[in-house]
Amino acid sequence: MSKKRSLLQGLPAALIVLSAAISICGQNATGAKHNSRPQQVGDASSSSDTAKSDAVKFTYEFSQPKFYVKHIVLEHDANGRGTVTFERLNEDTPISEPIELSTDALARINSSWQALQFLDTETNYQSDKQFPHLGTMRIGMQRGDRKRVAEFNWTNNANASTLVSEYRKAADQAILIFDISVARENQPLNAPKLMELFETLLKRDGLSDPRQLLKLLQDMSTDEHIPLIARNHALRLIKQIEK
Repeated sequence: MSKKRSLLQGLPAALIVLSAAISICGQNATGAKHNSRPQQVGDASSSSDTAKSDAVKFTYEFSQPKFYVKHIVLEHDANGRGTVTFERLNEDTPISEPIELSTDALARINSSWQALQFLDTETNYQSDKQFPHLGTMRIGMQRGDRKRVAEFNWTNNANASTLVSEYRKAADQAILIFDISVARENQPLNAPKLMELFETLLKRDGLSDPRQLLKLLQDMSTDEHIPLIARNHALRLIKQIEK
């Protein structure tokens, strides 16, 4: 409980820095939630062998020691389930949260990976111009014994740029959910600022899939532990998302 309180100190001002950093692109950390998909029935041993050979893990990492969220690592499987791990400035302990990419977000991410033909090429995605102050990004894929990681701080490759943008949105959405849950539990007076950040991210197309947050907003709209202004803001956000 004390750790959560410390995480919220200085939150409002720092979150503005986070939202500004979103458009820059970059990332690094770990996370996981649940998306069920039917499995085909077949011979148990052959299914197990196939699963091992087809198992794939995707990773995205961002790091910039001077940013408020200085390090992010997002990992997920083929179903979009995984974890996001992030570290904040002046905080010693990383935070790890489960993440589940929506069907639409996962489709966009898969489309970029397929276009990159990532494991079949050695393409260098770094542009001629260097922007290290914006942070370093790493994207990686592992399938069986095949593994590759690519690093860059800026890219002119459209598919690589789209990919890191999607991952950043997913990470920022997961971090926002975490901050809201902490505020509702320990620091309800921070809820109005978080609703403002929510709206800023929504207007900037900075969330992976806002519809995933409708249930959370509904819960907030009736949560008498948070200020009325935040509850009303949650209702407005629901209307914006449902348009």
